[in-house]
Amino acid sequence: MRLGTWNVNSARTRIDRIVEVLTRHDLDVLAIQETKCRTDQFPIDPLREAGYDAATWGINQWNGVAVISRVGLDDVTRGFPGQPTFRDTLEPRALGVTCAGVRVWSLYVPHGRGLTDPHMAYKLAWFEALRAAVSQRLDDEPDLAMALVGDFNVAPLDSDVWDIAAFEGATHVSDAERQAFAALADAGLREVSRDYAPGYTYWDYQKLRFPRNEGMKIDFAYASTALAQRVTGAVIDRDERKGKGASDHVPLILDIADEA
Repeated sequence: MRLGTWNVNSARTRIDRIVEVLTRHDLDVLAIQETKCRTDQFPIDPLREAGYDAATWGINQWNGVAVISRVGLDDVTRGFPGQPTFRDTLEPRALGVTCAGVRVWSLYVPHGRGLTDPHMAYKLAWFEALRAAVSQRLDDEPDLAMALVGDFNVAPLDSDVWDIAAFEGATHVSDAERQAFAALADAGLREVSRDYAPGYTYWDYQKLRFPRNEGMKIDFAYASTALAQRVTGAVIDRDERKGKGASDHVPLILDIADEA
């Protein structure tokens, strides 16, 4: 299986690029984030013409997640057990789908906005609820092949940002966020992309960040033990950030061997 994840920053705006990425990388499954449209507005027709279908979840022009697949879309789950709300809204930030025996979660972790902002408390609570849900699921099914992929909105290492000094007092690099990200390993997961695919996955549109390579690595792939041992490689499609109309994120792609 070739499994990709990509924060597309509007599915309707970038549907042609999505189809092109699917084709160029011969992807079986693509998890996308920030679809920025209601479920009924999702541009499904071009995907079906290309041989894919999609499970989607969106409620307005913010957030939104989807899983695109040509190898099946089973057991679709919108949100995970215990997922917290923000201002009484269950935001479309987590979508689980089983594709050819692999349980794929497309995740768009809350941003945080500021270290003392209520959104940061929400972000940390969201991470903890995710950890608890994953831990329970893997306790119940220790041999489950599961991937949690997406935009985690955390740079776990200082080297995951172009200049750690520029982030003093900022989100994404705080100890609390990094600890929340790392706690997913305690739930029985392993981040499987870094060893194969170092480098940034996001460059802000402002201040010529991309030409200056002032980026961040905030898109990741966590895998259960059963799936991690099947990962044979990963790549970051940096070139997708080039050209007119690019998302500010780029695709991260995993190669996963068939079960023995």
